[in-house]
Amino acid sequence: MGQPAPRTNRSPWLTIAVLCVGQMMIVIDQNIVNVALPAVQRGLGISAENLVWVVNAYVIPFGGLLLLAGRLGDLIGRKTIFLTGIALFSAASLLCGFAGNEASLIGFRFVQGVGGAIASACILGMVATMFSEPRKQAQAIGAYSFASAGGGAVGPLLGGVLTQYLNWHWIFFINAPIGAVLVLTGLRAVPKERGQGLGKGTDFLGALLVTAGMMLLVYTIVDAERVGWGAAQTLILGPLSILLLAGFVVRQATVAQPLLPLRIFGSRSLTAANIVQFMMIAGMFGLLFFGTLYVQRVLGYGPLQAGLGFVPIAVVIAAVSLGLSARLITRFGQRPMLFTGLVLIVAAFVLLSFARVDGTYVADFLPASLVMGLGFGLAAPAMMGLGMAAVTPEESGIASGLFNTTQQIGGAIGLTVLSAFVTSRTDSLKNAGHSEASALVGGYHVAFLLAAGFVAVALVIGAVMLRATGQQTERAQADAPAEPDVAVS
Repeated sequence: MGQPAPRTNRSPWLTIAVLCVGQMMIVIDQNIVNVALPAVQRGLGISAENLVWVVNAYVIPFGGLLLLAGRLGDLIGRKTIFLTGIALFSAASLLCGFAGNEASLIGFRFVQGVGGAIASACILGMVATMFSEPRKQAQAIGAYSFASAGGGAVGPLLGGVLTQYLNWHWIFFINAPIGAVLVLTGLRAVPKERGQGLGKGTDFLGALLVTAGMMLLVYTIVDAERVGWGAAQTLILGPLSILLLAGFVVRQATVAQPLLPLRIFGSRSLTAANIVQFMMIAGMFGLLFFGTLYVQRVLGYGPLQAGLGFVPIAVVIAAVSLGLSARLITRFGQRPMLFTGLVLIVAAFVLLSFARVDGTYVADFLPASLVMGLGFGLAAPAMMGLGMAAVTPEESGIASGLFNTTQQIGGAIGLTVLSAFVTSRTDSLKNAGHSEASALVGGYHVAFLLAAGFVAVALVIGAVMLRATGQQTERAQADAPAEPDVAVS
């Protein structure tokens, strides 16, 4: 991954902590809002039709700006981009908390999404290049994996606590002091780096094409469930977004200074890791969304109880990602750990497909969630390590943005597809005379089995595309002598 920079006076683990807390704050915000939506609707008098835009106004700019923000990190400097994004995200969060009407909240959520994209686009790139010694590098990527997955599991719990004991405004207010501490600490803890300079990739037309194309694609996907996949809006905007993105690819192949150098896709491991992540996250959103619905609408849990129900998976992911995965990757290699983790995730979804109408949390949800946490804790660090290992430090920002983009698009497409099948199956069972609870569980079974299928496809793709890449490299890295802790600038 290139030569490390000289030793600095900063603690590299303090840098990792700042970056991972920033990542967790952003991921938590993506999930914390869902629990508070009913309270937000009552507080601001938002119509049911417009309530979805409290979520979508954040998702659209977030998904659309990741590639551009990642590349700007390479050109301007990743520290500058990260701290700018955190500051913008925190300020917008404060404004969201003070929002007094529907329009202002949705507008500030859009700005919050812009800040979130700018901040998170470069984080993985900085984390992955912080160490050159394989085991410490695996530990750093494991910490990032926990921040991403743990944030998703903690979000519903934190949202339930703040909404129930304070009010919905605090799901936004809480970001402001955390963001302020991150900026102040990051100014000293995150190493200063010199970007390549805007002259190395100032492709304004390419930036316009990719940003417009990604935002339009995310908008089309997230709104397809409401208007329908066969609606005129979907049939027009979907191909238009693809056309814009195709124009971006053509532009990058022909322009002298591309925003996204297409040569990075020549790395088989980077391409495979992104495809695997796309399919894995498409399935994982099924756990977070339909698992929450199952414990609330079928088992009868309240928002706070439902949030507490996801604590075990966060604990397992933390234990595996922050400790066990690095040792296993160092000993056995990234590929075996990736495949083992994916198999466990498939098994967890199959277990969930047996959840009962008259079930209990301990018997029907907890075992599968523990297996899921173990699987994700093993698979995610290995997958990210495989992808980032083939990228030079100078292009780690755009690679980080690419990983985040495939995650967002995979989650959006996966949830939309799963929701469509769940709705169809649930309605079919209701029409056949089944009870409300029975019909819901039948729909959730379909979601969990489809999610298992998504992850199984990821497993097959990974096995095929990665079978010829890097076994000798992995062994060489594992046997490499330890190097001193360094922070790459």
